Amino acid sequence: MYQVLYRKWRPQTFTEVYGQPAVTTALKNELRSGRLAHAYLFTGSRGTGKTSCAKILAKAVNCLHPQDGDPCNECDNCRGIDAGTILDVVEIDAASNNGVDNIRDLREEVNFAPAVAKYRVYIIDEVHMLSAGAFNALLKTLEEPPEHAIFILATTEVHKLPATILSRCQRFDFGRIPAADIAARLHYVAEQEQFTLENDAALLIARLADGGLRDALSLLDQCLSRSRDITADTVVEATGMAGREHLFRLARAVREHDGTTALTVLGALYDGSKDMERLCVEMIEFYRNLMVVKSVRKSEDLIAVSPAELQELHSEAETLTLGAVLHILDVLQGTLDRLKGGVSRRVEMETTLLRLCEPRLDSTPESMLRRIEDLEAGMVSQKPVVATTTATAPAPTPAPAEKPKEEPVPAPTAAPATPAAPVADMQPFDQWAEVLQRLATQCPPLYGVLIDSEAMTDGERLVVVTDNDLFVSLVKTDGNKFTLMNAVQAVAGKPMRISRGRPVKQETAEKKQEDDPLSAFLKQSAEAGISIEMKG
Repeated sequence: MYQVLYRKWRPQTFTEVYGQPAVTTALKNELRSGRLAHAYLFTGSRGTGKTSCAKILAKAVNCLHPQDGDPCNECDNCRGIDAGTILDVVEIDAASNNGVDNIRDLREEVNFAPAVAKYRVYIIDEVHMLSAGAFNALLKTLEEPPEHAIFILATTEVHKLPATILSRCQRFDFGRIPAADIAARLHYVAEQEQFTLENDAALLIARLADGGLRDALSLLDQCLSRSRDITADTVVEATGMAGREHLFRLARAVREHDGTTALTVLGALYDGSKDMERLCVEMIEFYRNLMVVKSVRKSEDLIAVSPAELQELHSEAETLTLGAVLHILDVLQGTLDRLKGGVSRRVEMETTLLRLCEPRLDSTPESMLRRIEDLEAGMVSQKPVVATTTATAPAPTPAPAEKPKEEPVPAPTAAPATPAAPVADMQPFDQWAEVLQRLATQCPPLYGVLIDSEAMTDGERLVVVTDNDLFVSLVKTDGNKFTLMNAVQAVAGKPMRISRGRPVKQETAEKKQEDDPLSAFLKQSAEAGISIEMKG
């Protein structure tokens, strides 16, 4: 019968254990010196080697010919423990044997001397599942066991253990195995099993395993059922991932506020039977990598990706602010929680992508901060244009005081520098202050641009009188025009068309120029074809 890879390649000695050098070194030193504890506690995330080290320790203490702290795996005791024929080594699943009666049976059995081996070893897996009564029944035996008994407790949730249990055990913490170590082990297995495994595929499996070598071997077995030449595409296909290309397309759509492209990509993934929860997890990991790239100088130490993908991450990170990345991560984390109990996962992901593409649809403070950052970026990009225009504009030459009549009068038909709506026949809009008060809470950037402005109206149309050039560009961003129109309608009680007008001071100067008698006389003479030359 075929044996799955994680069982076939389970380590048989401490030397073969990957990614836990501190634990294996300490255990080998204790075995070499004979300083064995009566109770051990192995803690850590899944697939990091807790149960494997417990079985190796059970063999090592009973081995007839130990080799530098490792079991020989050739003597009768080692072979009998591997085959399960030696009853002195007992492995208990606390998830299904968690009652007081189970622990009472163990407490009575532990008093008997071992039949074949040197020690009776009890491996209690998932010990945190024991009931409170079972823990209390185990306390006395765990504190003062017989000299021939050794307890090895293993758990993934050490915080659930009572302090009275923790204080009676020698604790070893198993950390997550680094991705480089997992990839190296996968390459070794591939070489022994005689199939091809690309380096990018090994790194991708290592990243998906999240520090667990058992999960990595299970994923490798799953990919091996599709092809004996395993590439990154094979891993994507076997695990139902969205793939890196789709993630970059989604990130580009979010950055460019393109909800249409985002929903189109999501629809293609959904039609390809991609799991929405897995897609959300992949997007969280993708933006987590962007966060690390923007925050850490040597990001390659914290990200398990290929050099080519790392370069793409750096390019993508340059287009986003750290605040935008944190906002996206916060939205995705909330979406992941809702996906676990939602009815339609596709709808949940679609609404999430729309909120990411259009921050104005999200009312959280993080979304508001992201919108302000986008606005500041737009203002910074406009500053050089304004500065250049100001610098190149010719300075007006004041007229000499002694010859005021020698200055030529400008032609009255000259077009204004910037087109603006006329406000001469309109009345001041007395409720403009109330409109600004609403904008202060609904759209602070627009309020900041219009804080010194005025408004004129003829009953049907509203002209915003301002000389701030940012008003035109800002009102076209993120639907700010609709925000302004809604605020005006709420105050005025009816919808009004909105346009920009020239400042009153410019109109007053031009009006005075038109009312000047000399200017009127010169204008009439020019229309009659009479040329008048003025001399001092």
